[in-house]
Amino acid sequence: MTMPEREAMDYDVVIVGAGPAGLAAAIRLKQLGEEISVVVVEKGSEVGAHILSGAVIDPIGLDWLFPDWRDDADAPLKTPVTDDRFYLLGPAGSLRLPNGLMPPLMNNHGNYIGSLGNVARWLAAQAEALGVEIYPGFAANEVLFEDGAVVGVATGDMGIGRDGEMTDRYTRGMELRGKYTLFAEGARGQLSKQLIARYKLDEGREPQKYGIGLKELWKVAPDKHHPGLVQHSFGWPLGNAAGGGSFLYHMEDGQVMVGFVVHLNYSNPYLAPFEEFQRFKTHPAIRGTFEGGKRLAYGARAITEGGWQSVPKLVFPGGALVGCAAGFINVPRIKGSHNAVLSGMQAAEEAFKALGDGRQHDVLEGYEAGWRSSEIGDDLKKVRNVKPLWSKLGTYLGIGLGGLDMWANTLFGVSPFGTLKHGKPDYASLKPAASSKKIDYPKPDGVVSFDKLSSVFLSNTNHEEDQPIHLKVADMTLQKMSEHDVYAGPSARYCPAGVYEWVEEDAGARFQINAQNCVHCKTCDIKDPNQNITWVAPEGGCGPNYPNM
Repeated sequence: MTMPEREAMDYDVVIVGAGPAGLAAAIRLKQLGEEISVVVVEKGSEVGAHILSGAVIDPIGLDWLFPDWRDDADAPLKTPVTDDRFYLLGPAGSLRLPNGLMPPLMNNHGNYIGSLGNVARWLAAQAEALGVEIYPGFAANEVLFEDGAVVGVATGDMGIGRDGEMTDRYTRGMELRGKYTLFAEGARGQLSKQLIARYKLDEGREPQKYGIGLKELWKVAPDKHHPGLVQHSFGWPLGNAAGGGSFLYHMEDGQVMVGFVVHLNYSNPYLAPFEEFQRFKTHPAIRGTFEGGKRLAYGARAITEGGWQSVPKLVFPGGALVGCAAGFINVPRIKGSHNAVLSGMQAAEEAFKALGDGRQHDVLEGYEAGWRSSEIGDDLKKVRNVKPLWSKLGTYLGIGLGGLDMWANTLFGVSPFGTLKHGKPDYASLKPAASSKKIDYPKPDGVVSFDKLSSVFLSNTNHEEDQPIHLKVADMTLQKMSEHDVYAGPSARYCPAGVYEWVEEDAGARFQINAQNCVHCKTCDIKDPNQNITWVAPEGGCGPNYPNM
C-alpha cells in the first residue's frame, strides 16, 4: 500500500503527552520566551481523558510553576488534607498505625486531594493562554530521526481498516518537527520504550519496576463523607507474598476516590489485580464507606515504581524523557505528579538555554546532570530502598525495615543498606501454574464489588472497531505454548479490562483479544512472561474518556 506524503509542521519544541510533565514543560518554555514555538500532541480525545491517578498532590511543582495558583477561582485543587491515616488490614479487622511512627516525608498535611485529570485540564488552559498549541486526539506513533538524532514525531494515520487497507475516512498523519522533542507519555510509553532501547538509556541502571493502579470514583452518603480525609492501607487481601496497598481519598462534592495498587512483580499467575481490588472493598473497615453510595467512574493505569535506581539516562540527541516516562514516582508516598511538573520545568529550562545558544538536535546534558541534585533527586533518594526491601522480604518485614530506612535517610542522610538492587524485571517473576495455588475469588455483590465489563463501561472506553488491533502478539504459537500451557493464561487475570481471553475450542485454546475494551493501562506490555505482547497507540482519540480521575 503506497502512502501519500505527510505534511510537516516545524516548531522549536515538540512535546508528546499533555499530562502534568508535558504541559509544565510547555508552560515553562513560554514563560522563559514567548517567541518560542511549542506544540503538545495528546492521544486522548481531550486533555485529561487518559489521565488516572490517586491523587493526593504535593503542590511544590505548581508552586514553582505558578506561585499564585491558589488565587485562581478555577484552580483544580480545592480540598487540602486535614486527616492522615494508615492502616494494616487483616481478613476481619484493622490496626491503625500511629502517625508518629511515620517518617516526616510520609506526612500528607500541606498536600491536596484532587483529580489529576482536572489539574491537566487547568494546566492546558494556562498553556494555551501563553500561546502553546495543543492537539488532543492525535497519537504520536513514530519518532523521526535524522543523522542519529530525534527531529520530531509523526502522528498515526487515521482510517486504516482492520484488514490494513485505507478506508473512505483515511487521513494521513502529520509530521511535527522540532529542534528538541520532549517525551511525556507516562509509564511505559511506546515511543519512550523505543528510545530507551535505541539509545541504551537503561544501561547501568536497575530494571524498571511497575505496579498496576486500579481506581474508582464514588459519590457517597453525606454522613460517610469527610472532606480532607486521606486513608492508606496495606495487608489484606494481598497478604505477605504480593506487594501493594490501597487508598481512600475524600475530596469535595461528596466524592471519594478509592484505589488499589498491585506491584507487578507478583509470582502467582492466578492472582488477579482487579479481583483483589473488588475484594478489598468488602473489608469491614472499608465497605461501610460505599454502602448506599453510587460508583461514578472506573479506570486502571500502570505505575513506574523503580525510582532512584531505575531512572534511565534522560537525554539523547534531540530530546529528553520527562515525568513518568522517566520514572519519577515516589512509591511509598504514592506521588509522582509533583516530580513530573518539576522535571518538565527542568527539561524546558535546558531546552531554552540551548535554543538561546542557537543549538538544535544535540544532547541536553544539563538536564541529565542536574536532576539527582534537585528536589526530584532528594525526594527519590530517601525512599530508594523501600521497594527492594518490600520485594525481597515480603510486605510485613519489608515495610517495617523500609520505614526504618526512610528514618535513617531523613535523620542522618545515609542508609544502613546503601542502595539496594531490584533484581529481575517484573515479567520474569511469574512461577509456572503447576507450582502455584489457584485463588478462589468471590462473585461481585453489585453493591460494593462489581465485574470487569460493567467497570469498563464506566471508563467510557471507545475504540473505532474497524481499525488494526493495537495489541501486537509477536508469536501466537509461543503465546499458546508458554503463556497458556505453562502459566495458565495470566493475561486474562492481569488485564483489568477483559481484553484477553483464552477460549477453549475443539481445536484447542484460542487467544482472543477484545481490543475495544482496552483502557491503555499497558500492563500486558509489562507483565507478559515472554514479552510477547506490545502495546501501541490506536487511532488518536480512542481509549478511555475519564471525566475527573
